[in-house]
Amino acid sequence: MYTRFRQISCMKPLLFLAAALALLVTGCAHVDARADLHRIIDHPRVGLAPEAGEWRATNDLAQIRFSFAADAQHRVPGILFKSPDSKGRRPVVIALHGTGGNKEGMTPLCRKLVERGFIAVAMDGRYHGERKTGQGTDEYNAAIVKAWHGSGEHPLYYDTVWDVTRLVDYLQTRDDVDPARIGIIGISKGGIETYFAAAADTRISVVVPCIGMQSFAWALKNNDWQGRIATVQSSFDTITKEAGVTRPDSAFVKQFYDRVVPGIDTEFDGPQMMRLLAPRPLLIINGDSDVHTPLPGVQECIAAGNQAYGAARANDKFTYIIEEKSGHTVTPAAEKAALDWFVKWLTP
Repeated sequence: MYTRFRQISCMKPLLFLAAALALLVTGCAHVDARADLHRIIDHPRVGLAPEAGEWRATNDLAQIRFSFAADAQHRVPGILFKSPDSKGRRPVVIALHGTGGNKEGMTPLCRKLVERGFIAVAMDGRYHGERKTGQGTDEYNAAIVKAWHGSGEHPLYYDTVWDVTRLVDYLQTRDDVDPARIGIIGISKGGIETYFAAAADTRISVVVPCIGMQSFAWALKNNDWQGRIATVQSSFDTITKEAGVTRPDSAFVKQFYDRVVPGIDTEFDGPQMMRLLAPRPLLIINGDSDVHTPLPGVQECIAAGNQAYGAARANDKFTYIIEEKSGHTVTPAAEKAALDWFVKWLTP
């Protein structure tokens, strides 16, 4: 079961001129905010240098492994899925995994996307899948500790967001992809990266963050950050020990964010990102009992979304699902709603 809420904003005729002027000012602010985000996530640009293996096909699914250069030090491995009888340019949906996951783990969702008529693509995030040498999340957490010490990397979310923008670059070079119809969906960590990637890259035209949309600022203000920090507990524990902190509080967590993912609780917080996503179709999926994404913080994002999409007169392009009695998971019903959302707006 899930609950869907909608709030429709109506613009009264007498306020039309004032609203139009506000939109003009807001539009300029959006440009500045997106530029500020790029100043954080961007890496020196290099040639894609794409490489691809051989197609593997069954009766219902064809797939090919590929890679490309995200920057001078990192290559991104991915898998592209499509129907064996796919012809011409098709809409594509990027699927992003969560903490500890990998591109192969997104195969079931990608298969469902292919069944709906899409090309589907999954990639490994930084220090995940083929982009690590050890087991578990040890390298990922070690990279976060190095970021705290000033390595210049942003392995927590931002570097993978950059990789997604480069994936879009790669997809636009393919003759089987319609570059005007690119969607993105992500789960948990991938859900956070989903809304950041779409905020940064307007070539992404349909957006579905799952169990990732949240307000980091709300969590800090209300001392409800523990669930999110638990996803990188190993690195956080190392950092607190080095800092001599025995009982970390919201103030210390803010220091952690400021060094590792700067701006995530201020100018790049979830509610602020709504302005950069509108008016593109956006479906938010969260659970009402998810400790990683506290519901009041999700509701702040939803309120900001209603405001942003109302100002853009694009209310029909924004909706959300709050899954009842649900924690950090995406139910089959919500997944189906996500697939339907892509069908509606990307028209395969």
